[in-house]
Amino acid sequence: MSKGRKARRRRAVVDDAGEGTDRGQGGGQDPLEGLGLRPLTARSVMLSALLGTHPPRLPVRALIRVGELFAIPEGTVRVALSRMAADGEITAANGTYELGPRLLERASRQDESRAPEIRRWDGGWEMAVVTATGRQASERAALRRGMTALRLAERREGVWLRPANLRRTQPRPPWLDAQCTWFDGRPDADPVELARQLWDLDGWAERARALRVALEALASVGSAGPAGPARDAPAGLADGFVLSAAVLRHLLSDPLLPEELLPPDWPGADLRERYEAFDAEYRARLRDYTRASAATA
Repeated sequence: MSKGRKARRRRAVVDDAGEGTDRGQGGGQDPLEGLGLRPLTARSVMLSALLGTHPPRLPVRALIRVGELFAIPEGTVRVALSRMAADGEITAANGTYELGPRLLERASRQDESRAPEIRRWDGGWEMAVVTATGRQASERAALRRGMTALRLAERREGVWLRPANLRRTQPRPPWLDAQCTWFDGRPDADPVELARQLWDLDGWAERARALRVALEALASVGSAGPAGPARDAPAGLADGFVLSAAVLRHLLSDPLLPEELLPPDWPGADLRERYEAFDAEYRARLRDYTRASAATA
């Protein structure tokens, strides 16, 4: 492959914290500009590819082609997959990789964030108070991750709470209950103000609106169709991969508050609707790309 063709296909893989690099768009405004994205590792690309697939399982050739979108060499992809398998993040069988049990829970939370189960709010709150003593740093870190996954916010050290409007379909992890005592109650303070103190609602909404604008911009780029031979990515495909991962991460951080506690014009539902439309079209294009690439390999 010539250096010119490789450069045209090169894209930066990005995350939510930090700056991205040039994606080789070749003129025109970058749809991801201003989102504050930074490069990711080969592991992150593989993980995002599997998390975005249902079921979360892909053949190694497809994962290699996804890596090619970002000019990640095949050898680097294979090393990343081997290390992830050794760490128990993924499992391998007959040339196919899929998420391991530990990351399947993350995939489930990601799916729930796209279609959250909300129940009517009666004004009640759920609260957890840490009562265990002598905890190791690893236990404290695990508790923080567990509370965040349940979408509770920390009021003060060891006190976590949120409105009781989520339909809890799964029991809490036993190790989480072992460290805490749980309560149901209602705050004396204004719940709207309390919600604003617990979550940066304005910041989340601003980010959501920026992501929606980027989704609309990339949807128009994608409609332009293929750009080059079958082994080259269609226009916007690499950036679509990056943006899809960024939207899913942002939805995971949505506190999913009752409507009564949200600011006016909350963009959560709007972002989800726009993303579902984008994702349906994008996933079809990505499948076409990986299959066409594999056929010409």
